[in-house]
Amino acid sequence: MSAFDLIIKNGIIVDGSGAPPFKADIGIVNDTIVKIGNLSVKEAERVIDASNLIVAPGFIDIHNHSDEGIFLVPTADNYVMQGVTTLVIGNCGFSPAPITDENIDVMRVGLKKLLEKFGTIPWRSFPEYMKALGELEKSVNIVTLIGHGTVRSAVLGAGSAQPSERDLKEMIYLARKAMEAGAFGLSTGLIYVPGLFAKTQELIEMAKAIAPFHGIYATHMRNEGVGLLDSIMETITIGISSGVSVEISHLKSTGIPAWGYIKTALSVVENYAERGYDISADAYPYAASSTGLDALLPPWVREGGILKLIERLRDSSILDEISKEFERRGIMEERYLEWNQIVIAYSEVHKELEGRSIEEIAQLWGIDPVKAIARIITEDEGATAIIIHSMSEDDVRRALAHPLVAIGSDGSVRRFGEGKPHPRNYGTFPRVISEYVRKHKLLSLPEAIRKMTSLPARKLRLWDRGLIRPGFKADITIFNYHSIKDTATYESPHNYPRGIEYVIVNGIIVVEEGRHTKAKAGRLLKSTRYR
Repeated sequence: MSAFDLIIKNGIIVDGSGAPPFKADIGIVNDTIVKIGNLSVKEAERVIDASNLIVAPGFIDIHNHSDEGIFLVPTADNYVMQGVTTLVIGNCGFSPAPITDENIDVMRVGLKKLLEKFGTIPWRSFPEYMKALGELEKSVNIVTLIGHGTVRSAVLGAGSAQPSERDLKEMIYLARKAMEAGAFGLSTGLIYVPGLFAKTQELIEMAKAIAPFHGIYATHMRNEGVGLLDSIMETITIGISSGVSVEISHLKSTGIPAWGYIKTALSVVENYAERGYDISADAYPYAASSTGLDALLPPWVREGGILKLIERLRDSSILDEISKEFERRGIMEERYLEWNQIVIAYSEVHKELEGRSIEEIAQLWGIDPVKAIARIITEDEGATAIIIHSMSEDDVRRALAHPLVAIGSDGSVRRFGEGKPHPRNYGTFPRVISEYVRKHKLLSLPEAIRKMTSLPARKLRLWDRGLIRPGFKADITIFNYHSIKDTATYESPHNYPRGIEYVIVNGIIVVEEGRHTKAKAGRLLKSTRYR
């Protein structure tokens, strides 16, 4: 009988701690690393020769939006092929549950593809959603957050109403039920409906609800432009007042007037971290962001959700008001953001527009940009995604280099060839290594791997993942340092990276010699109160 189920021999181990590489073999039994050392005389059911290859912990994407996508493409090809073994979903205030009579219409729009596949949304409560995730056969591990926006809409709908004491108690109850079901924390999306209507005290009370569970507060802040520093101080206030661990989602400075703010933002985060507060951030290695087309519009137009928005966009007088507001305050209140910087990434109806800017589309249709946006949103029924080119590469590098900043893609599992999505969906993790380690020397390889593995694992209190250690789960990525490279571009985003040779999830080989084996070894990971 073999001593091990799997041995990885002759590899150069970068263990996730930030320590220098070392050469050793790894012995795995079932789903666990049991031995590291010289295993040349040991036998195994399967041996991988990792000579001249880097052996690292599987990458953990701390900011992902595959809430719907993992049910549509459970093999998660565009992430597994990057070396990712765990996705953290439920970000930016949105989770697929809880669903009530108050938000069912909004959720049907948000989960349209899921509805088309199954004919119904197969859950209402968060525990029911977790049960469905647990039963789903999938190729990656899943970590969930409960979305504040979803909880708020479940109680108040998608409007701007402020919660009464009774309403807030109901919201807190729903958040606690999610934490009891195994969620790892609470997320907010404070530029999206309905999260943007929440006042700071509401967010503090919601964060207090997850504090006894050691949950994290992950936030897409109110402003990532000229209001960045105010947004960071609000976030820190929420963390200190509630006692929770804070994760600033996709930290960035958007818009030319805000370029350079990232330096001060990082200094503030570092200052509070040094004082003992658990505050950190994540970032992606690109100078463009991506969101829904409707996010460009003023909050008052979006109040009530997509269906109400579409109704308003059919009123020409409202379109005139939107145009005037853009003239006064800029697009998304960014005075230097131009229509040619905003590109359609996905359109449900107008496939011919994917890859074109709003400026191009307006010219093509012979109408002004606001009317073009209104037409697209209306005809797509809100299912339009965009890419916004508004960031500075210098700011991106500064964020990536900071020791408190983990790597998160802000992308999602998706069908190959669908739309022209942001290349981060296919290239985030290999890009960090090829572009910012190997080419620009911004990071050392051990530090880059730490940002993808043990740093997010520590934040999530995943004490048995994120490092290559005996007793840790066998989530492992094996790659060629000299050839690893992202190949996805804005023009041609559906391209898998090069150089990822093997990916192992819970001891099972999911990528072998650069090809997905279609093994579904992923698990739903649940938080525990005293993890």
